[in-house]
Amino acid sequence: MRNPEEVTFGGSGLDRAAELRTDPAALAALWRSETARVIVLWRGKPLITQDKPAALMRVATDHPVLGDSDPGEALFLGRDGDAPVFAADISAWTPDDLDTDALGAFADPTEQIHPDCPEGRFAELRRIMTWLSPRDAELAATARAVLNWHLSHAFCSKCGAPSDMAQAGWQRRCPRCGAGHFPRTDPVVIMLVTHGPHTLLGRSPGWPEGMYSCLAGFVEPGETIEAAVRREVFEETGVTVGPVRYLASQPWAFPNSLMIGCHGVAESIEITIDPAEIEAAQWVTRERLVATMAGHETGLLPAREGAIAHFMLRNWLADRID
Repeated sequence: MRNPEEVTFGGSGLDRAAELRTDPAALAALWRSETARVIVLWRGKPLITQDKPAALMRVATDHPVLGDSDPGEALFLGRDGDAPVFAADISAWTPDDLDTDALGAFADPTEQIHPDCPEGRFAELRRIMTWLSPRDAELAATARAVLNWHLSHAFCSKCGAPSDMAQAGWQRRCPRCGAGHFPRTDPVVIMLVTHGPHTLLGRSPGWPEGMYSCLAGFVEPGETIEAAVRREVFEETGVTVGPVRYLASQPWAFPNSLMIGCHGVAESIEITIDPAEIEAAQWVTRERLVATMAGHETGLLPAREGAIAHFMLRNWLADRID
């Protein structure tokens, strides 16, 4: 596939400086340096500027928005040029006007402004991901994924004891049994399934009305990527897939996945959905998809811009997947 790393979160060449993660003295010196900057997240939402479109805010390590944050609990993301970049989670803060029903929704439109940082706002990353530069997108997605992993892995999976952050946030270590645990990434296949001038799209319950996207599913233990593509498509729609090839990948920090984009050629066209898996599926022509992407009324809503499904479909329409 041409230009596969142009996908959102596709990587910006960030120097993650992994060799420094086990050097507490060096990390402490970097935190104290005048060039050090911190990416701030609140309940998975990155702090961005008030501009529209916005940029990721990078605050100094002594910024009041960080409050009593422990530098030892900060995540070291790497070096952006000469500037060391960390990430901090301030989810303990509770805004006065918090709409708890909107948090975690498919498209959370709410934004939160911290009194110590009125020049910024916390916004849902999926909603603003296409506003960000490649470097800002990589930093925000990495910070969100790793900090979310810490929230859900506070206890040792080997002995059950509370574990501690280690290696600048890139490990949790158990003080009881000594086991080390590393951030988890779940592989997910997402498929551009075609049959001549048609592509197979489906929708999940809870999506906006009319929204259809590429089929997707988790890779199971002991399974190849190709086998996962064929199994997931058949389970969800009853369509059999023959040749499968890799197209592109996308880190997807919602919560901790790597989306593995593939092209599959369908060998059958009859659809029999599994209602436990998806709500509906249909074959869509190139012409209808072009009209949908152009904003015309076609009865479809396109996959979210910035998601790998949207990226693969646009490249298929432009004959750029070969």
